[in-house]
Parts: sequence; structure tokens; C-alpha cells
Amino acid sequence: MSSSPPPGLNLAQQEAVNYLHGPCLVLAGAGSGKTRVITHKIARLIQAGMTPSRIAAITFTNKAAAEMRERAKGLIGGAAREALICTFHALGVRMLRQDGAALGLKAQFSILDSDDVTSIIKDAGGTVDAATARQWQWTISGWKNQGLNAEQAQAQAGNDGERQIALVMGRYEERLTAYQSVDFDDLIRMPLKLLQEHPDVRVKWQAQMGHVLVDEYQDTNATQYALLKLLVGGEAGKPARFTAVGDDDQSIYGWRGATLDNLKSLPLDYPSLKVIKLEQNYRSTSAILRAANNVIGPNPKLFPKNLWSDLGEGEPVRVVDADNEAHEAERAVARIQSLRAGQDAGATSATQYKELRDFAILYRANHQARVFEQALRKAQIPYKVSGGTSFFDRAEIKDLCGWFRLWINDDDDPAFLRAVTTPKRGIGHQTLSQLGGFASRYKLSLFAALFSSSLGAVISGKAVGSLHEFGRYVNDLEFRARHTLGAEAAKAFLLEWLKEIDYEKHLHDGEDNAKAAASRWTNVLEFCDWMALRCGGALDDAVGTGTSGERKSLLEVAQTVSLLSTISEREQDQNVVTLSTLHAAKGLEWPHVMLVGVNEGLLPFKLSDSAAAQEESADALQAQADQLTRVQEERRLMYVGITRAQRSLTVSWAKRRKKGREQVPGQPSRFIAEMALDKTTVKEDPREKLRALRAEFASKASAAVLPR
Repeated sequence: MSSSPPPGLNLAQQEAVNYLHGPCLVLAGAGSGKTRVITHKIARLIQAGMTPSRIAAITFTNKAAAEMRERAKGLIGGAAREALICTFHALGVRMLRQDGAALGLKAQFSILDSDDVTSIIKDAGGTVDAATARQWQWTISGWKNQGLNAEQAQAQAGNDGERQIALVMGRYEERLTAYQSVDFDDLIRMPLKLLQEHPDVRVKWQAQMGHVLVDEYQDTNATQYALLKLLVGGEAGKPARFTAVGDDDQSIYGWRGATLDNLKSLPLDYPSLKVIKLEQNYRSTSAILRAANNVIGPNPKLFPKNLWSDLGEGEPVRVVDADNEAHEAERAVARIQSLRAGQDAGATSATQYKELRDFAILYRANHQARVFEQALRKAQIPYKVSGGTSFFDRAEIKDLCGWFRLWINDDDDPAFLRAVTTPKRGIGHQTLSQLGGFASRYKLSLFAALFSSSLGAVISGKAVGSLHEFGRYVNDLEFRARHTLGAEAAKAFLLEWLKEIDYEKHLHDGEDNAKAAASRWTNVLEFCDWMALRCGGALDDAVGTGTSGERKSLLEVAQTVSLLSTISEREQDQNVVTLSTLHAAKGLEWPHVMLVGVNEGLLPFKLSDSAAAQEESADALQAQADQLTRVQEERRLMYVGITRAQRSLTVSWAKRRKKGREQVPGQPSRFIAEMALDKTTVKEDPREKLRALRAEFASKASAAVLPR
């Protein structure tokens, strides 16, 4: 590889890429090319002689990791496959697979998803109420992200409610240990414990990590930062080997444990830290960036920076006030139609982007999407709701897929746990705990363990009988599925099986209302139809195997279901308008963005203004400080929304909003004033705009019918 500076990098990016000799913080403003810096730095480290396998690039989502991996591959070729480019949680899995035995964890431990966790917590807490279990789950997750176990949580519990949850957490941890399973939070907490308590393992992993690059560093929580510090070394006078890339202005995940304290701590923990700012934005016009810089200005600065662009002034930011939410949605649709038709005066430079995929409607909370969906449907404009639940991620579909996975591979412990408890079969957690301990002792899967001749020595005869009955039933289903050919036979088999396990009753028992249960049952029947159709020979468009008319066995089709996660990824490329929350939009960008519902009470989200907050007691002062912190995070959320826009930005608010069954007065968000756009903002009267559009359409229609 040439030693000349990488082409296409500005001076600040080059400095970040070429700094290899110690800890480095790259403050990457929105749209400033942070992924480009990370991938080029991977190449630079390899050029400097580092073995690719000793380079780790860590980020937060599988999508971001996949994009980084592809870009690195395009830059450096096959060597990118040897570098570890993954999420924090995937790194945790790797560490626990290799060294988790030191914590009593077998290499083939199970990773439980959120639904599995809720089910176990309900059992541990002795409740059937899903909402209560989810609240416990949220609290337990928060404690784990602080690095606390049940005993530590109990010690710091501030009231009886928290003490009760800490007890539930203890029982929950016992079950996870017995099942040889971990949850998502454990994938950070347990690797940290591994490095803290086992110096030999810590030395091993520090030797493996020649350089660690951390993407979206501002989103790290306290446990992730503690894990990072133990991975990158820096003891005994040796420089720590890491590059943290982030932006304090885009820290919007405080509600899930992310903390700006990690950014504050870096210069203190690493006095030789090199700080490099990336301020040139390659995404947005100057008008949009000026709005963003003005909005974020009132927030305190850890590292001051100011985004700028050489893409030109661009179209002024537009502010639209609407009569109500339905009117606001109509205006958003009219804006899309107007830009696509090229009818916006002064917007010619922006209207080269006319595809539906070029438009996004962004809002603060999920419930705001409904009225915009209705308006888009009325206008026959196709759309997608970004971040919506994939059909294959629904709990009821995952239940059935858990059974299928067990038919295909009876060593799949998570599938075993899901199938044996969904629906319940009279096999309690104590039996499963004893089975888990037995399986761990003899290094067996749970399914293999239940048929062991010595199992009766540790489990009662009645419980062994129930386990044997379940095992024989799974084997029988596998045999029947293997010999069930064609759509008609497959559908009959699936419906008969669901009746045998009484799955419809299970759904009704687990839901708070009959309507929700009926909706889930409809999803199950739709999934059965989908499976049966493929058994009849329909080409599986997601997997691309088989030929039309070729009859397949149900077991054969079940083996392809796991590949269907690719469907949701492919849907992102559809030519449709995107509806998204601001949180889900982070990291994305569109030529035209409509930032809607920018009202006080929505953005910023409703804040307490109780009289107590005006008093000077310690509690009141703390409440004021907490409220100020929340406003600052909401302001960063507004900043993120503004900086998603490339060519045009429309900000809208409603004069009246629905609250319950009433319409209440709405006020524009304080953030609209903070954009300070009085001189350059286009303030639209939407009714005048609509009248002009109607007149133009009428004129065109009249011209079309005139005789030539």
C-alpha cells in the first residue's frame, strides 16, 4: 500500500487516520465522514504493520457493523475479513464462548431474546401480568448496565418496590445459571466480570487487541466503558491503543444508560489523549447546518465545534404551522407531491431528488405515525414505518420457529427452552433447573440430557416422565414433518399440531385483552399459510432455492425460515416514503426531511413543571437539574433530526393537538425559536399553498380537454 495520504480525506480526517501512537478521540460531527475515517484507519494500521486479526472495530448495530465491514473490504480487500468488525454484544459473545468457562459457562450457552426473558421473569416473580414483568425487566436491565448483580441491587434499593425487584432479579439470575443462558445485558456485564476477576484472561485479550476503534462512542454506557478500559491496556506506562469516534451533540440514549460522563472521563483517564475535530459536513446545505448549529448552541459543550459545508446555501428551512394533526399530515403529503412535481419556487436545486425513497417524515414518538399513515394512504403514496417489528420478530412467530429449530437441531438449547415452556406443559423451572445443572455437568444439550439413563438420580420420577413425554413428542413431530409433503398436507399438519399444543388458548391466556390475542392468532394462521404455500412448490423469493412446482417437505421448508431476516433488510431499499422516530433515524439521511410535531410537550417531550420544582429544597434542586438534563437531551434529538436532511428541511407544528378525546391548544417548540431563522426561514401559509396547487391542477386539466 502506498505511503501517500489517502485520497478524498480532508486534513482533519487525515490527522485522525494517521495518529497511531496513543489514545485518540475523534469528535465527528453529523455527516462528517466518521465511517470513512474508521475504515481508512483500519487500512493505515495494517499498512503500519499491524496484523489484521489484532484490529477490532466496535459499533452498536449489526447494520452499522455490516456497512463498516463492506467499506473496509472495498478499501483493503480480503484483509478486512480478518479484522474483528462487530457490535459490542458480538464481541461479548466471542469472549464468553472462548473464556466463559472461568465463570461457569459452557461454550454453547444460550442467548435469550426479550420474549424469553419476559417469560422467565414472570415465572421468577410469580406474576402473569406482562406489563409488570416488563417493568421489572427494564429495572433489572438498568441495574445490569450499571454492573450490578442482584445482591448489589438489593443493597442499594431505595424503596420496597426496588427491594422486591432485586429479589426477583436474584431468582431470575438463578434460572439463567441453571439454563446455561445469558440475556443481552449479560453480554457486556459478564465479559467485564471475566476481565476484572481473571488476570490471565485479561492479559490474553489485551494481547489480542492491537488497536480498538469504537464507533458512536457517545452512546456507550458505564459498563461498556469499563470493558473498553480493560481491553485497551494502558497500564505500566504503555500507551492505550484505541480510537474513540463520537459526537457529544448526538448523545440521545440517556434513557437506556448511555452517558456523556464517558466522554468527560477520557481526558482524565488518558492524559495523553489526542482530540481531533471533524467539522466539515458532506451531507447538508449551509442553511440546514446553520439551523442545526443554532439549535445545539445553548447546550453546554464538552468539546466546542461548528459544522460547515461547501455544498452551498441551499433552500431555506421552512416552518409550517397547521390547524391540527390531520392538517399537519395533509401539509406533509402536499409538500411531497409538490417537490416531486417540481412546483416549489426556489427549490429547483433540491427537486432533482424526486423518488419516494428521497423523503422522510420524522417524529418524536411512535404514536404520531398513525395520522401520517392515513394521509399517505389517502394520497396512494406507498410508505414504510422504519423500525417497525418484522413479521418474523413477532413473539408468536418466534414461538413456532423455536419448535421448528428444535425439530431441525435438538442441540439448540434456546429453542428447547422456548418449546418446553410455550405453551406450558407442567414442566416447572425447578425441573428445568435440575436438567440444566445435569446437562452442564455432563456437557450435554438439554434435549440429550433428558434421555440420559442417570437423569433419574437427580430428578423425580414424575418429572423425568414429563420430560420423556416431551422428548418423544418432539421426535414424533420431526418424523411427521419430514414426511409431510405439499401444501395441503403441510397446512393440515400445522393446524393439527397447533390444536394439540392448544396454542390459541396460550395466546389468550397471555394477553390482557381478547382483541390483541385474536390479532396474534391471525398472524399464526397467516404464517401457517405461508409455510404451506412453500411446501406446495412456490419459489421462496427470500431464499432463492427450489423451483416452482417442486413439492417440499415441511421440515425442508422449516430449515429455510432462519434465512428470512434478510427480508426486512431488503425492504429498506424499497422506493417508498419513510416514516420514522427520531431515535430510529439516527445514522440515516434523506434529501428531503419533514420534521413534524415540533410542539412543546412532544419535542421537547413533556417536562414536569410542578410547583415543587420551584422550591429550594435538595429534592427540588435535584428535580430542576434532572429537568435541565432532559431538555439538553431533547435538544440533541432535535439536532439529530435537522441533520438527517440533505437538501430540504420542513419543520411543522400544530396549533391544536389531540389529548385523549379532547383537542388542546398547541404551542410551537422552543427549538423552533432556537433555530434563529427569522431572516432566512420560509414561513408558509399552507392554505395559500393548497389553493395555488389546486388552481394549477385545474388549469392543467382544463388545458388537457381543449381541442387542438
